[in-house]
Amino acid sequence: MSDMINGASNPLSKRYTPENISHLAPDEVFVFGSNLAGMHGGGAARTALLHFGAIMGKGTGLQGQSYAIPTMQGPPETIKPYVDDFIRYAEEHPSLTFLVTRIGCGIAGFDDAEIAPLFADATKLNNVVLPKSFWDYLV
Repeated sequence: MSDMINGASNPLSKRYTPENISHLAPDEVFVFGSNLAGMHGGGAARTALLHFGAIMGKGTGLQGQSYAIPTMQGPPETIKPYVDDFIRYAEEHPSLTFLVTRIGCGIAGFDDAEIAPLFADATKLNNVVLPKSFWDYLV
């Protein structure tokens, strides 16, 4: 994976999630936006379902080599608790690398400026990789 991200050893280094993720190393996790019902019908959720072990009917948390963060239930403040849960999970699993997609910025209809700040605490973790468009609002 090291050829797909920039910098990785330094906290707060800008590590960018690749635009298109088609495969993962065994220690990588695809982080995607979901809905609470776990109906992974489109966007990154569909990719997670088809390729990375997401489970239909499960809208949150680790599933195979993917991690679902619900984004369809309301405004960004309703997403924040799920992002906070994800960040805690990433802290507790430093041997895994989490590739965060532009959650909430597709089907859910939010823009990067609304979602990126929810991931501010994730910038301190070496094992969380964020989209470049999120970094633009974080540092």
